[in-house]
Amino acid sequence: MREVWGRAVRLLAADDPESGRLVRLLIGLVLAWSLATAAPDRLAALVWAALGGSMACWLAFVVLDGRFPRVAAALLAAASAVAAAVSGSSDPAPTVFLFATLLLFAAHGTPGMGTIVAVTAADLALMTGSMAWQGAPRSAIAVRGAVMLCTVLFALHRRHYRRAQQERARAMALDERARIARELHDVLAHSLGALGVQLEVAEAVLTERGDVAGAVARLRRSRALAREGLVEARAAVAALREDVPPLPDALGRMVAEHRRDHDVPAGLRTTGARRPVSPAAEVCLLRTAREALTNAARHAPGEPVTVELGYGEGAVRLVVRNPCPAGPGPALGLGPALGLGPGEASGGHGLQGMRERLALAGGTLRAGRAGGLWEVRAEVPE
Repeated sequence: MREVWGRAVRLLAADDPESGRLVRLLIGLVLAWSLATAAPDRLAALVWAALGGSMACWLAFVVLDGRFPRVAAALLAAASAVAAAVSGSSDPAPTVFLFATLLLFAAHGTPGMGTIVAVTAADLALMTGSMAWQGAPRSAIAVRGAVMLCTVLFALHRRHYRRAQQERARAMALDERARIARELHDVLAHSLGALGVQLEVAEAVLTERGDVAGAVARLRRSRALAREGLVEARAAVAALREDVPPLPDALGRMVAEHRRDHDVPAGLRTTGARRPVSPAAEVCLLRTAREALTNAARHAPGEPVTVELGYGEGAVRLVVRNPCPAGPGPALGLGPALGLGPGEASGGHGLQGMRERLALAGGTLRAGRAGGLWEVRAEVPE
């Protein structure tokens, strides 16, 4: 019994709350009750025939909507029109049929806006004519017509909202696919490109110079690159499978790992009010922090590192600082495009790739010496 109840709960949770199975079941019960309790006092044969036809159209709609949505929508329009033609009756059943079927027709995703307007106008004309023929006062006709228009406008509003939600979900899915493709491309392009260069050099050393020892060294380097690329690819896939924690938490975990792995002082400071950021901005900042920490461990081993995350107006800023070792400075390959001053080294590609990633998200990246420290500063708009 518990399993059956669990399945029922999951089915209802996955159902459309406005036009799904539960709503159709409830509407069907209301229509069946209205039909069973109907007692028209005038033109009974005509009213009964109209109610029977409207009920038949409703049942056909329920059966055919999954496979033939256009035919099902046409059946809803026919059901509302038939009910509108006899809605001037003193019995409330035709009005119940009219409003229920017209509401679901206007909320249905298949008919276009022009079709909905045309069907609503036709139903309004049929209802007005039927009520006038039955001698209903003008005030009653006006009130019922206003209620009908409000019902249709509500259904159209919900339909527009659902479509906007679907478009948003589709756009988010496309953004996520692009992000995954960019992640895999960054890993594979770097690893396979370096591997290809090493293999070409090994071939040239072996065929042109006959240097077996040099070729073996290049092959060993190629094997190491392949191993490192496989590790990076697995890490990227694992990161894509997991839910990314909030940006400050993810940075805190990264800084703690750097402090533990390299046995150096490392800390994170956050300024401004924490708030959610876009997935693209979060991934860019996390990758930039990872690259900056890796370069700090490589070019300034044993030196402390500080990471600052600042939430400003309309932008999020990440700053990574570490003491700059003596000499010309670490070769981070940032160049003038990243705001480096004269004489600062260039030649690497890690942070250059981060700059390109940040540019896709509308951000900027700067790196260079600042008061005896090497500073990497990334900023992305929200």
